[in-house]
Amino acid sequence: MDKKFSKHYSESGLWEKIKKVSKAAGTKVVYAALLLYYAMQDKSMSVKTRLSIAAALGYFILPTDAIFDLTPIIGFSDDLGVLLFVLSQISASITPEVKDKAKLKIEDWFGEINEDEIQEIEKDIF
Repeated sequence: MDKKFSKHYSESGLWEKIKKVSKAAGTKVVYAALLLYYAMQDKSMSVKTRLSIAAALGYFILPTDAIFDLTPIIGFSDDLGVLLFVLSQISASITPEVKDKAKLKIEDWFGEINEDEIQEIEKDIF
């Protein structure tokens, strides 16, 4: 992951982006972003891993990425690809607690978790 995107990461930027696009982006994208966010909060993560996570989240936050985010259906496919790539690189570091926090946040925002989409993400990275 290109580290130049990490400069676009901020916690407030992440929350704002998710707030704006959560319905359009869907459960998969939001869950992947939340997994990375909560993994980055783990104090045992190395600086290199945190930079990779920040770069992926920075790419997600950046409004001018490879595929315009407001394009229906495919607008978030590049974001999801980047998030999944980094998740696959750090999957061994994703704890059950991280997964639980991400799921609780999705349930809080969406009201109900689409277990099929969650399992699809988890199948791809774990």
